[in-house]
Amino acid sequence: MRSLLFIGLWLLAPSAPAASQPDPFPQVATAYLVELDGNTIWARHPERRLPPASLTKLMTALLVLEQKHLEDEVTVKASATRETGSRIGLKSGQRFYMQDLLAAALLPSANDACHALADHLAGNETAFVARMNQRAQALGMHNTHFTNACGHDKPGHYSSAKDLNILAHALLEYPSLTGITSQGKLQIATLDGKHHYTLESKNALIGRYDGALGIKTGYTPKAGKCLVAYARRGNNTVLLVMLHGNDRWWDAVDILELAFDHALQTP
Repeated sequence: MRSLLFIGLWLLAPSAPAASQPDPFPQVATAYLVELDGNTIWARHPERRLPPASLTKLMTALLVLEQKHLEDEVTVKASATRETGSRIGLKSGQRFYMQDLLAAALLPSANDACHALADHLAGNETAFVARMNQRAQALGMHNTHFTNACGHDKPGHYSSAKDLNILAHALLEYPSLTGITSQGKLQIATLDGKHHYTLESKNALIGRYDGALGIKTGYTPKAGKCLVAYARRGNNTVLLVMLHGNDRWWDAVDILELAFDHALQTP
């Protein structure tokens, strides 16, 4: 009801071009950016440097997808099993297809899976983080610096809504990304078939919001509630980046709905 009431009040208000409303949602997040069909329509502090929590894993995902060998076998190292926070309980020596660990890093935001991917691609997390920062600079993400692969709160670990929008676009070049992030639940198993894992998405929009395709959620005490949401309806797409949000899911629904409505009203 809150979303419908909000939309109704918006539609009753005098119309104005998006350019005259650069920040129509000042209370939803410390920083956000909304893009409709590739064009930014609303934003708040899009270049402010803030902790991105597990939105960090989007860069890990990009480096994995750029390898183009998603069926490579990955052996979990002990360093990955020592990860804290969100995990699926990997054990040292287990072997998986890379695409399955990528799904584990994206849907339940498993830090142990993310760390296992970093170890596999660069030998260790430190070397992988150097690659993350190099790729960020190459993409023009000038307000981003990573200190870990998974998104833990650490000094010097930050990004911005604008930079995460750039990163999301790079990821959306790979259809296999939304093939994963649009799923509410997936099953994966070790290559020997002895251990099975159920992966459940932390994205409350999936399966509940018409057109939602992902991409990633995040939360830490310092970063607060973070979200990169992508949705498609017909020929229109909306990309929302939210850092340190408040009522993340309700606000995301309101913003996405209004963006799609804006598409219908734009000649």
